[in-house]
Order: sequence, then structure tokens, then C-alpha cells
Amino acid sequence: MTYTRQRTPTPTTDPIAGVSVISTGSVSIRPEHVGPTSKPTPVWLFTSRRWTDPNPINVYIIEHREGLVLFDTGQDRASVTEPDYFPRGLTGLLYDRLAKFDIGPDQTLTAGLDRLGYCTGDVHTVAISHLHQDHIGGLPELAGANIVISDQEWQTLNKPMPEARGFLRSHIDLPGLHWLRIEAEPLADPTLAPFTNGHDLFGDGSIVLLPTPGHTPGSQSMLVRRPGRAPLLLVGDLTYEVSLLTAGKLPGVGSKRRLRNVTTMVNTLRAAHRDLVILPAHDPTAARRLSQALDADPVARANR
Repeated sequence: MTYTRQRTPTPTTDPIAGVSVISTGSVSIRPEHVGPTSKPTPVWLFTSRRWTDPNPINVYIIEHREGLVLFDTGQDRASVTEPDYFPRGLTGLLYDRLAKFDIGPDQTLTAGLDRLGYCTGDVHTVAISHLHQDHIGGLPELAGANIVISDQEWQTLNKPMPEARGFLRSHIDLPGLHWLRIEAEPLADPTLAPFTNGHDLFGDGSIVLLPTPGHTPGSQSMLVRRPGRAPLLLVGDLTYEVSLLTAGKLPGVGSKRRLRNVTTMVNTLRAAHRDLVILPAHDPTAARRLSQALDADPVARANR
């Protein structure tokens, strides 16, 4: 099902009661994955001997008047408890080389929502940044929600060998899920420049999905806007550290051309909105910076 919406006003009253972040465990990846690196992905993937320190697997929760909204769903604990979660053979070796996960029983999506006073049944809408495993892990728990994905990202599942490209279809295309495949449409909002297309999730301007392809062909980010507060830009895996993005440095996975273009666009938006807070999925500073943004005086909020 493809779903579109047209209107994108700037919010004048606040339909959002709060924004939170939970972590569904931690992940260590290769330093080249974080980037920057000049090595092609296959080279560093099979030759790198180092791992990063464990970094969070963040899920962002927006309390909107229409209902609870999630940006991404984290990593499934079954990925560390069930031996058949990943493919076998050479494809399985790719996943072994790519990442190491640590997910305790108290780090599931359900447990994280419970600590905030919610249950998975309270979730109205889930926006998925992209379909890699550490962003779709909570899908089995969300049969009652609308799952919003860019149509371009969904189409990647239909290309040959999706598992070898990082898309575990058996954990994505699950029975009982309500997928809404969206296409970016023109946004009549000059304050979003250089972004001219996107998807206004509720038609009130408070949550706007922006196309940020590069890490995957259909990656999207979420802009959260509240009157009198710093805007938040949730960017998924566009970067792994906000300091790298603001310096124009690219991660080691994805289309370099597209990543460079989108990174420039995000930094242009950031220059126009100096209080814009950029929140990646795995940046260890994200939770602290979100807390500071929510607590600080609007004039004093900053990305650093």
C-alpha cells in the first residue's frame, strides 16, 4: 500500500507532549564502517581486525496527540539468542564480520517502552529509517501499528539477493503488519530548504519525513518540530557520529555520491537552523544531547 499526504504547515500549537530515546542493546562495528575510509566495503569488511566500542541501538519515541510514534524499532534480541536468526554460509559470514551485538532481556523494545509507562499496543505509527536488521528488530511486537517506509526502500526487497545486501526479508515481511509505503511529495515550506520533498506524517507540520538516501537507496530521516523548542532531526545511519556529519565526513557503507549530497543538504539545513539537533541511531552522545535539547533554553540549545 502506498500512502501520500500533501499539507505541511509549520506547527503553531504543540501537538507533541514529549520525545524520548531508548536503546535496544549495543552494537560494535568496524572503525571503517563508521568512517571515513577510502577502502571499498568488501575490502575493509574482510580485512579489518578491530571493533569499535559498543554503541547504542537507539529507538526514538514521540508522544504525539494522534498517538505514540516510533522512529525505528531497534535490534531483535532473537538475533543473539536464536542460532537460525541469520543466514548461513557466506552470507552468514558477512553478518558475522559486520557487527557484534549485546542485548539483554531488559533491552527489548517492549521492556524499553514499559519503562516509559507504555506498551507496544500504545504505538500508533512507526517510521522506519531503513530496513537493516538493527532498525526493524521490534517489528514482531508491533502488529497493531502503522509501519511507514519509503516505497523506494521497500522495493529493495524485490531485488536479487536481499540478504546479502543487508535485508533480512524473513524478519521484515511478516504476517499481520500494516505497512504504509510512502513516496516523497512537494513540501510547500521554504524553512525546510534545501529539502523540497518529503512526507508530513500527520499533516500538522510537527513530524516530517525527509528522504536521505545514501546508506540505503530509500533511507529517510524524521524532522520533529515543536513551537519554541529546538527542532530535532533523527537521521538513522546517515552518520554514526554527529561530529563526523557536521565535518562533512562520510561513513564507510553506502553510496558515496548520495551520502555526500545528502550530508551537504543536512548541513545546509543545519546552517539555517543553528539550534537543529541531529540524532543518529548509534551515536553514543545522542541521548545526552537530546536531554540537553529538551531541558535547555531555546536560544542556548546547540548541536554540540
